[in-house]
Amino acid sequence: MRKVIMISLTLTGAVFLAGCDKSAFGDVKRSQTSVNVIDESNLNDVMLSAADPNESVSYFTRALSTNPDRIEFKRGLAKSLVRAGNISTAVSAWKDVVSHPDATSTDHVDLADALIRSGDWKGAEAQLNQVPPTHETYKRYRLEAMIADSNQNWQKADSFYETAVGLTTKPSSVLNNWGYSKMTRGEFTAAERLFAEAITYDPKLFTAKNNLVLSRGAQGKYDLPVVTMTQTERAQLLYTMGLSAVKSGDVTIGKGLIKEAIDTHPQHFETAVRSLRALEDNVTN
Repeated sequence: MRKVIMISLTLTGAVFLAGCDKSAFGDVKRSQTSVNVIDESNLNDVMLSAADPNESVSYFTRALSTNPDRIEFKRGLAKSLVRAGNISTAVSAWKDVVSHPDATSTDHVDLADALIRSGDWKGAEAQLNQVPPTHETYKRYRLEAMIADSNQNWQKADSFYETAVGLTTKPSSVLNNWGYSKMTRGEFTAAERLFAEAITYDPKLFTAKNNLVLSRGAQGKYDLPVVTMTQTERAQLLYTMGLSAVKSGDVTIGKGLIKEAIDTHPQHFETAVRSLRALEDNVTN
């Protein structure tokens, strides 16, 4: 009788342990699946932000070969192609993304961005027209402003630029674009203000510094603005100002600025030297 009881208890314990093992195995499996999803998501982010663009393209291409319907892999490939400078293929990749049933307004904005990079302004405008007004993002309004600029719709451009500036904590790039827009319209004072503001947000943005000098030169202001600059940047800005002066007909001032640029540059400033020689040859002739 005792043996029967022991066998019964042993079998019961075995069944209980088997049940525990099965449950534990299931929990471990679910946990591993969860970790894999997290790791995959993190890897996607790493490939997009830190990896070499071409490596990123290869990674997402491989991922799509085994998971062709995963929209996050499609997005990753499209973004990586833009980063790699392969714009025509990026446009095709973004079109593939927006045709996916899970595509979002952000995807249409990103396609518009790629289309602008490819020079297809009308296509970009058509994409943005599909985005509802409730999708209010910095990138959307920055692109809207650029398209309005291309259509020379200055009132809309200014409105979109202003909205974009208010939607980001790093508006240096859009302020620089806005300033360039003002400069192309001949509004040099407004352009100068916008370039100067852009530099306050990003003191290393040389494009804005160069544009600031151009906007001042167009107004006959041939002194360098008070902004942070390296010695090399100072030489380059003096050269830009010198060319601006020559273009405005102030050749003597321009030659002086170019000479100063050559003397200021820490290395041999070949471009400035050639320009100065050309100016002197024209004067001689």
